[in-house]
Formats: sequence, structure tokens, C-alpha cells
Amino acid sequence: MTLADCGRVAEIRVGGWRSAYRDLMPQSHLDGLSVTEDAARHRTRFAAADGSTLDLVAERDGEVVGWACHGPYRDGEVRTADAELYAIYVDPAHCGGGVGQALLAESVARCTSAGRPRMLLWVLKGNARARRFYERAGFRADGTEEPYEVAGVPVPEVRYAKDLAA
Repeated sequence: MTLADCGRVAEIRVGGWRSAYRDLMPQSHLDGLSVTEDAARHRTRFAAADGSTLDLVAERDGEVVGWACHGPYRDGEVRTADAELYAIYVDPAHCGGGVGQALLAESVARCTSAGRPRMLLWVLKGNARARRFYERAGFRADGTEEPYEVAGVPVPEVRYAKDLAA
């Protein structure tokens, strides 16, 4: 990913939220998401990056159609030896075409080659489609749940893990 990709990544992320989280989060919250504000956050984070986080984009015919981000697992303020998939989003028009699988496989491969013992991620408990996606890639819910709330509505998350050791 480059700094120039931040605007397109924001479009994909906001579109991904509006598509994937419809009926899981309040529609008013999803409608209030701003691509402009999200792009500004991405640019700020990208400019201040210390190298511990890696942003990947997937392109088709020269257009960015997906984005993934991974780095050290965050256990509160502590970073651990495990990897964490922070985000993965695909332009809704390109869902089901292998873009998400390719981004996830690349993130897993890079974390494996970096010697990370496991990759962890958080997914909304009610997001059955995403949960199936991760399970097909060898991730399993490890029994850890985290409360999460959006606009006063509980949307709990579950943690998934995949061993990366050979």
C-alpha cells in the first residue's frame, strides 16, 4: 500500500462496513461513516507508521479492490509475539472473487515467514459470512469474546486463531 492508496482504501473500508455490518449495527451509524474522515485517518496512520504494521492492497486491472492490515497482536497496550489481522475488506463489487482469500493468504504467509507463532483476529459474533470465511482458511474461534458496542447496541466480537508454526 502507498500513501496514494489511502483514499481508495477508505472507500473500500466504509463500503465494506456498510455491506458486511448491515443488520448487525445500527443503520444510522453505518450511514454516518465518512470516506473523507476515514481517508484522513489512514493518511495520518500511514505517515506515522513505525514498520510494525503492514498494509496490503489487492489490485485488479490497476484498481485497488481490497485491503488488509496486520501486525503484532495487541493485548491491551502490550504487543505480543503473535500476529493480529487488524482488518481485511474487499470492495463489495468484488466479493466472492478470491480477493479476500488472496489478501488473507498473503498476510498469513508474511506472518509465518516472520516467525510469528499464531495469527489472531476479532470478528463480530453475528457475522456468519466472515466467520465461515476465516474457518475455511483454517482459523478457529478460541473461546475468547469481547464486548463491543456501537451507538448503544451490543455487537460482541469473538477471537479466532490459527497456528502458524510449521
